[in-house]
Amino acid sequence: HEREHNREISELIAKHKEEMEKVCAELNKEQQHVLDELRQQMVTAHKAEIEQAQLQSQTLHSLELEALRLSLNNMHTSQLELTQSNLRKEKETALVELREMLNDKRAQEVAILQSRHQLEWEKIKEQYQKEKDDL
Repeated sequence: HEREHNREISELIAKHKEEMEKVCAELNKEQQHVLDELRQQMVTAHKAEIEQAQLQSQTLHSLELEALRLSLNNMHTSQLELTQSNLRKEKETALVELREMLNDKRAQEVAILQSRHQLEWEKIKEQYQKEKDDL
């Protein structure tokens, strides 16, 4: 029974690890997808802004145009960093919640297995006592 109990616990631990890896992979894939979309949007917005700046360059001084470009780049970089930070925080929060949920589930499963083990152990003790009394 102890071997069976230990085997079941080992299986639960392996299952827990597998689920954690799967969720991490899914979160990483989702984060990469969101970042790729954001980068594409940023590239599109940046291209549009550069085209607009080129139209204005006919009347603007070249130094003003360079200052605008630098400002836009800084703003885009800041926005990208902020978005990445927010995504990282969301991912960490989701991982913590998932880890807690999986740990709670594992604790419940371990408690159930321990309860089963205890019941089986008591049955064996009662059967042993009965056979002992019969003898």
